[in-house]
Amino acid sequence: MLTLPDYPWDAMASYRELASAHPDGLVNLSIGTPVDPTPQVIQQALAQSADAPGYPTTHGTPALREAIAGWFARRRGVQGLDPAHILPTVGSKEFVAWLPTLLGLTRDDVVLRPRVAYPTYDIGAQIAGAQAVATDDPMELDESVLARVKLIWLNSPGNPTGRVDSVEHMREVVALARRIGAVVASDECYAELPWDVDEAPSILDPRVSGDSHKGLLAVYSVSKQSNLAGYRAAFTAGCPRLIAGLLNTRKHAGMIMPMPVQAALQAAMDDDAHVEAQRELYRRRRAILKPALEEAGFTVEHSAAGLYLWTTDRSGRFSQPAAPESADTWQMVRHMAERGILVGPGVFYGEAGSGYIRVALTATDERISAAAERLTA
Repeated sequence: MLTLPDYPWDAMASYRELASAHPDGLVNLSIGTPVDPTPQVIQQALAQSADAPGYPTTHGTPALREAIAGWFARRRGVQGLDPAHILPTVGSKEFVAWLPTLLGLTRDDVVLRPRVAYPTYDIGAQIAGAQAVATDDPMELDESVLARVKLIWLNSPGNPTGRVDSVEHMREVVALARRIGAVVASDECYAELPWDVDEAPSILDPRVSGDSHKGLLAVYSVSKQSNLAGYRAAFTAGCPRLIAGLLNTRKHAGMIMPMPVQAALQAAMDDDAHVEAQRELYRRRRAILKPALEEAGFTVEHSAAGLYLWTTDRSGRFSQPAAPESADTWQMVRHMAERGILVGPGVFYGEAGSGYIRVALTATDERISAAAERLTA
């Protein structure tokens, strides 16, 4: 049996209880789960495909893959992507967790991930028995470490920080990976939610990848942009050899997106209007919540894109005497819970997240306004 760390969010029970006791109710800004309705165009596609008695195809229908290729061309600057080099996945978390294993990594191999990062990158390495190493600049690692690197995770826009990698940085990582024979997997699921940047480049963008997708995988989920986290609809695309190998393994393992969900995902990929509408909802909520945090004395760092405000305190209110230069994550979590607001502890995202909290935009307009009022009272 695998021995993995306890699920981190289980540690939030007491803070949730405290926040829920607020007279005006809980404002849950912790886990970034969408709260707005799934667009009708997607619901209708799901319903119309509900009669699905046969097994679906692991590779996804040709129509689905063509829709994803069209989306890459329209929205991500990736022209002429061969639909054969696209593979639907049962949500992106599943793929993140299992990719090191599906690539055949072992205990002698190293997986690189950002210093502050979604914890499933580490969990995926542990499931495979590999070693995870945190770095924002793989180019600075010692050659003895690089010799063991088999997988490099990029996450842009980042969860939880909202940082966006530049074309230049991504291109350098690609060049390094090709030199050492590593795969680069780029988790890009917040790319349709830019705020303080013009774009969040894809790993498959020719400015990054050159004239080949060799060794590269873009990973994308529509949960955030299309409000269908409950559907578990995502995909990966890129290197022909990697996609072919992953497809074969997933056929053997039965890792298949249900046919009605494939139809729903196709509808989501073909329709940009609902994404634009949802983006404006989050833009409005961000415009309320970010200044409220700042008025309350917090500092929002990075957060140039995505669904989260990466927040700390520079005033010393929440510092431990032993470390006055750094805010204490759990003091800030409690402070917010006492005001009926549940947030994500930065320490869930690695040691470098200590002293931060993650504040999600995924609440209704009414709850976001309630949080702002409590912060600025």
